Amino acid sequence: MTANATAPTTAGGHTSEFARTSRTDRWWVGPVLTVIGLAVCVTYMTWAAFQAQHYWWGSYLSPLYSPVLFGSPEGTPGAAPAEHVLFGPWPSWWPPFIPASPAFWILVFPGAFRFTCYYYRKAYYRSFTATPPGCAVCPVRQTSYRGETRWLLFQNWHRYAMYFAVIFIFILAYDALISFVRVDPVTGAKQFGIGVGSLVLTLNVVLLSGYTFGCHSFRHVIGGGRNRFSGASGKPSLFYRIWQKASWLNARHMLFAWTSLYWVTFCDFYIRMVSMGYIRDYNTWD
Repeated sequence: MTANATAPTTAGGHTSEFARTSRTDRWWVGPVLTVIGLAVCVTYMTWAAFQAQHYWWGSYLSPLYSPVLFGSPEGTPGAAPAEHVLFGPWPSWWPPFIPASPAFWILVFPGAFRFTCYYYRKAYYRSFTATPPGCAVCPVRQTSYRGETRWLLFQNWHRYAMYFAVIFIFILAYDALISFVRVDPVTGAKQFGIGVGSLVLTLNVVLLSGYTFGCHSFRHVIGGGRNRFSGASGKPSLFYRIWQKASWLNARHMLFAWTSLYWVTFCDFYIRMVSMGYIRDYNTWD
């Protein structure tokens, strides 16, 4: 066989046909699982946001609806009580053909943070757009890549979305704290207790904190612009210690990205099922 009969190659010696590679491992497993995993979570969250009900039970608030900026219309089952609403009743100008869901005011912020996340970019670029589907695997298009210099410029908003994500950590931490307190329906007194939902919401804050504070942008804010980490005494500064912790989390960014995403989804599912009466929340109040 002559040299002219060989398959054409691209830079690096890889064959110039989509998904062709010299790799012998199952490189396609990762992109396939990513498509399934992201599709399941995004589909459920979109469905849950359009339900506009059963996002509150006892003192548990779904993280997909937190904070509740405007209260749901009167009579909505599983809606947050008025004292937990920040800006009063649902606005009268809201289009009637769109569900009055408090989640619509919220999801854009964590959604923007995750969509522009450096890890998730790699995940959905490889799985949904196959650009490329894996290391040393030929992509769909063999042209020069210019996505983030043309129509993907919004990816640069990640550093700003990170600040909103940090704020949400404190909001969800407050929700976790109040999940340990119930108001007695007879006496009106506040009672401390613990339930399965309390643990679910607390773990949600832990996982989201690991994901948020391990963010590349947060790590850069803490230490990226500093020329030295030592203080006047020559000892490591506080910023250095924080940067070390952020670096530890950053090394596990993929783990926290997936566990926090699925746990947020599970939080809403759990509270929704309890509110609808399908499952029982075991707690000390009952």
